[in-house]
Amino acid sequence: MRKRNRHARAVLAGTTAAVLGLAGCDAAGGGDGPAASGTQGRQAKPSPSPTPVWDSSPDSVSAVGDSVTRGFDACTVLADCPEVSWATGSSTEVNSLAVRLLGAAKAATHSWNHASTGARMADLPAQMAQAAADRPQLVTVMAGANDACRDSTAAMTSVADFRAQFEDAMSTLRRALPKTQVYVASVPNLKRLWSQGRTNALGKQVWKLGICPSMLGDADALDSAATLRRETVQKRVEDYNSVLEEVCAKDVRCRFDGGAVYDFRFGTDQLSHWDWFHPSKDGQARLAEIAYSKVTAK
Repeated sequence: MRKRNRHARAVLAGTTAAVLGLAGCDAAGGGDGPAASGTQGRQAKPSPSPTPVWDSSPDSVSAVGDSVTRGFDACTVLADCPEVSWATGSSTEVNSLAVRLLGAAKAATHSWNHASTGARMADLPAQMAQAAADRPQLVTVMAGANDACRDSTAAMTSVADFRAQFEDAMSTLRRALPKTQVYVASVPNLKRLWSQGRTNALGKQVWKLGICPSMLGDADALDSAATLRRETVQKRVEDYNSVLEEVCAKDVRCRFDGGAVYDFRFGTDQLSHWDWFHPSKDGQARLAEIAYSKVTAK
């Protein structure tokens, strides 16, 4: 009987030691020490780094938007000049976004300009459909100035409609090209353009032909009504930019410029000397610089 008890105690002691030995391994750090041999000793392979969603070197560019992207009044009075477009132009004076990204030779065959002078946000879905047909890796957007530049402040596009139209444009692109990247430029500071251009008598005469009357009409008037009108237009532009930022933020392959175009301090050298409102060739080059810095940022 005593022998059997001694034997049982020996078995119990051995089992307890084994259990404590296993527990001791966990207490020592769960395997943080030297790896054991066999399957348990193999270290897990590190996970591969995820592929960045944004490609800073797209190989094709399609542009949508308004007169700024068409190079309006940059070469001759009241005429488009797409060769100096900040987005897709071929001019060496501008060094457009497409040329900076692709080189001049490739930009000639792998960039397209679907912008239209006078276009508003309501026109953007149709332009996006045209851009989608190019199957570009990057689409640039600059639109909204004409939604604020109306005959009166009452005629400006509402913020709600502007949002719905931009969302429609993005959906149009996404249905066709879910992975194409989108660069969205902010609407320029129209009040600053007024303050710069109003110093030129010729520019003010051209403004009377109907360029952005809500902001530029009665350019020399500084009474309370004129001031309120311009402030109303400016507030609407700021609201448009908030919409562009918010809608873009919902799409992982969309980049808003962070207000860089709005904040850029256009001087007389950057304004067309035909109308003192649209960008000159130098102004187009500055827009290209801004776009390139945003698109290529890591």
